[in-house]
Amino acid sequence: MTNRTKFGIGGVIIGLILLAVLPWWVSVLIIAAAIALPAVGYFMLDPSQRRRLRDQRRRQLGGR
Repeated sequence: MTNRTKFGIGGVIIGLILLAVLPWWVSVLIIAAAIALPAVGYFMLDPSQRRRLRDQRRRQLGGR
């Protein structure tokens, strides 16, 4: 598991814990941010950078 994945999972867990402490909408915003930030970062890449990232992931999984 990559560090980014660990941070994403940690953000969701913290959001769920805060759900019991803070108003529900604050916790929902934290969970949504933890899920949305990596996706936004991916879509900000150029098409060539996305292709390079996909190729790198395939090599790590043993694809090529």
